[in-house]
Amino acid sequence: MKTRNEVSAGGVVFRAGTGDAFDVALILTHERRWQLPKGWVEPDESPEQAAIREVREEAGVEAELVGRLDTIEYWYRSKYDPGEPVRVHKFVHFFLLRYVGGSTDDHDHEVQEARFVPIDEAAQMLAFPSERKLVEMARDALVKATS
Repeated sequence: MKTRNEVSAGGVVFRAGTGDAFDVALILTHERRWQLPKGWVEPDESPEQAAIREVREEAGVEAELVGRLDTIEYWYRSKYDPGEPVRVHKFVHFFLLRYVGGSTDDHDHEVQEARFVPIDEAAQMLAFPSERKLVEMARDALVKATS
């Protein structure tokens, strides 16, 4: 089976929530999974630029870079390639992003729904353990920054 590498970027977008808590933006895919917004890094952009663009496209919101969170890595079998299946080695760079404007109602067609949810609820909703860990890292960074 052929193998290829892919590089994506995404973000944990936060805004002030109730009290001293934070809300984060999540997307619901057409496969009915709650995920963090992310997508391919285009040839002419940095991972940071791609994360901000993907958040705008998939979650419908504008955000600014706060810092790097982590890079997750995984393998999957591509369903999108015609002919013979391809094994993909994926690297996704995630960043902590501060919400600056826009509405989750303005998400693109790749997403069924986008919404802000309390950060503790988000960690429970996410489909993938690696993304739950990223939200926990974001929460820790936000608590540290505000204490």
